Amino acid sequence: MTTGPRVAVYGAYGHTGRFVVAELRERGFVPLLSGRDADKLKELAYDTGLVAHPASVDDPASLDRMLADAAAVINCAGPFATTAAPVIEAALRAGVPYVDVAAEIEAVADSFTRFADRARESGALVVPAMAFYGGLGDLLITTAMGDWTAADEAHIAYGLSNWHPTAGTRTAGAVSRQRRGGRSVRYHNGRLEYHQDDLPTLEWPFPAPLGPRPVIGEFTMADVVTVPSHLPIPDVRTYMAVEAARDIAAPDTPAPTAADEHGRSGQTFVVDAVVRSGARERRAVAKGRDIYAVTAPLAVEALDRILTARTRTTGVASAGDLFDAPDFLRALSPHITLELRH
Repeated sequence: MTTGPRVAVYGAYGHTGRFVVAELRERGFVPLLSGRDADKLKELAYDTGLVAHPASVDDPASLDRMLADAAAVINCAGPFATTAAPVIEAALRAGVPYVDVAAEIEAVADSFTRFADRARESGALVVPAMAFYGGLGDLLITTAMGDWTAADEAHIAYGLSNWHPTAGTRTAGAVSRQRRGGRSVRYHNGRLEYHQDDLPTLEWPFPAPLGPRPVIGEFTMADVVTVPSHLPIPDVRTYMAVEAARDIAAPDTPAPTAADEHGRSGQTFVVDAVVRSGARERRAVAKGRDIYAVTAPLAVEALDRILTARTRTTGVASAGDLFDAPDFLRALSPHITLELRH
């Protein structure tokens, strides 16, 4: 019988939440299932034999009950514009670490600005965007920096073979677009800027075996919040493979389907992270499979390091600030293959 730390998973029955629950169990933790849909929770509890605690972000007492026996919480329930603040508040009341897998730029930025002082003063840890978008890119850029203390530019190019979005991804994207009034966002000259310029298409020199591919420039992801939160880089830009950008934009692109015994889809990815300082350039490259599935080891590795005191700071922190980035990425093998090119 597993007797490891109990970890509440909010949104446990969602696509990513199920990967997180499985990863927690694989690593000896005891997931406490939670979320807003009592019927889905009951079904998942029956399938897994785990305890379920229905909770609503509109009912703080239910969130407190969810965390009563928990050592930490991982929030997998989007849209995070709705769920992040109430679950963080509950974690602060309970005195437990909070990790989420948000990819919504504004929601991640809100977590930093709203809770930075309170979390730091109480010695708490709040880690937003500990996922494929936001977390992985930050770890790669931090690793690529090496002994540099500053850089002029950071670039993160996402070479996805395809992008079949979950229902949660579509809902979160709709919320973000509404918050922006349909505008695009970028991080330039040390700040977030909103604009209505057309996004450029260019060719990105992905390493072999992918090779050069057309990408959408300024296809901005949560890395523009996580990277500048701790690194003095005035321009942070992200790019998306044209094929994946078309998939996510099309209303009829199907949801991901399992292609192996672990529930992973056949989607593959190459993430090419580059930092530039003057004429010098360094890069770190990650390769793997299924952006939703790989979020689980990212979030659970973070949680394990938090609970075993392998952290560098307190308060609201991104992955690259909180952890030894190269060591963290090496620990993700075999989920991610890492290459450094200095």
